[in-house]
Amino acid sequence: MSIKNTEDNEKGLPKAAIIAGIVIVVAIVVFIVMGQREKYEPVVAGTVAPEFELPGLDGKTHKLSEYKGKVVFLNFWATWCKPCEEEIPSMQKLHENLKGFPFEIVAVSVDKEGPEVVEPFLKHYGVTFPVLQDRKGRIKELYKTTGVPETFIIDQNGVIAEKVWGPRDWLDPASTKAIMELVQYGPKDSGAYKQSR
Repeated sequence: MSIKNTEDNEKGLPKAAIIAGIVIVVAIVVFIVMGQREKYEPVVAGTVAPEFELPGLDGKTHKLSEYKGKVVFLNFWATWCKPCEEEIPSMQKLHENLKGFPFEIVAVSVDKEGPEVVEPFLKHYGVTFPVLQDRKGRIKELYKTTGVPETFIIDQNGVIAEKVWGPRDWLDPASTKAIMELVQYGPKDSGAYKQSR
């Protein structure tokens, strides 16, 4: 091999190493950006409700998938939240009115304290629907909630049919329209679902 060929090969080697380095850096940046995008992408109507498991006040662990085949009213709330306190009685009445239908209210308390704080609150309002505890806020983060109360109406296939920010009067027919349609007619095409404020 001539000296000229050796010099050309040595010049080509750094270029190849630089190009390979750039490709690796770009790949890492793309991977990080995609990971962050998914982390901050909101959980919205028309998407599958993220699976989770949490302890209930009954001492058992419950999974969201236990309720598949039913319309699930998934509500994030806290005992210190005044709007939640105003909303709870109408949720209890809705629970009573739809007893016997394929419908379940699952309330997720984001209180950092345990049952000693949550149970007296529920007893005061006569709550009989399942209440789970998210004391570390992991499920609240999974659902990317922005505050409390926040409600996700989930269809029988586990798809979010409606996302509701803030409190509602759950005895008002306008508030329960999506729930009643799902209970009566079943799930829609996921593109037909909407966000509500």
